[in-house]
Amino acid sequence: MLFPSSLVHGRLVSRYKRFFADVVLDDGAAITAHCPNPGAMLGVNMPGLGVWLSKSDDPKRKLAHTLEMVETPPDAAGTVGLVGINTMLPNKLVAEALAADAIPELTGYDVHRREVKYGEASRVDFLLEKGTGERCWLEIKNCHLSRTPPLAEFPDCVAARSTKHLRELEAMVAAGDRAVALFVVQRTDCDRFSACADLDPAFAAGLERAADAGVEVLVYGCEMSTSDIVIGRRIRFLRASEAR
Repeated sequence: MLFPSSLVHGRLVSRYKRFFADVVLDDGAAITAHCPNPGAMLGVNMPGLGVWLSKSDDPKRKLAHTLEMVETPPDAAGTVGLVGINTMLPNKLVAEALAADAIPELTGYDVHRREVKYGEASRVDFLLEKGTGERCWLEIKNCHLSRTPPLAEFPDCVAARSTKHLRELEAMVAAGDRAVALFVVQRTDCDRFSACADLDPAFAAGLERAADAGVEVLVYGCEMSTSDIVIGRRIRFLRASEAR
């Protein structure tokens, strides 16, 4: 997926009220940008971090800039990574990947339907269907947290809605359908993934229970640059006992 405009670089001053970020651009301009992430953004919200922003030409927008990526602090080798924080992107990335058969575990479906009602008054991200009547209920989660790279974790705060989605996927398996929880890791420095049990023990327990009940857990990383981002390679999912 190409970004809609060339990204501009700056430094984060502060992120506040969930959807606002004050940034100083490299040219010295001080701006307020839209922050498309309702979560805690743990580890990627510190003042001084490098950030990349897109800019809209829509005159009706109150905030022209959108925060897209945050740079990680340099590691021991001096390498700076990228972290995508836009929670609107994973569904778009997965839609592109499904159309291109880029996720081997999810190929062979004739129809990709979005936002289908199911479960406890929810809408599933994708319902994949085959001509034979086989169905796959697909929920997508954005992951940007990594406290100890190369381990990615989800969530970065209590995520009751995500825990509910796991219950709903379990119910689809019990009804005879296939169900998949797909975590999209928008980071360039991770090769494994686990639930974040200390920040949300209910979600971690729910993911274990769902996996035991037959819900498939897939984790994919992203290939990221300041011009585009696409679904990359599969990342290993660590059960709770493996992640300790």
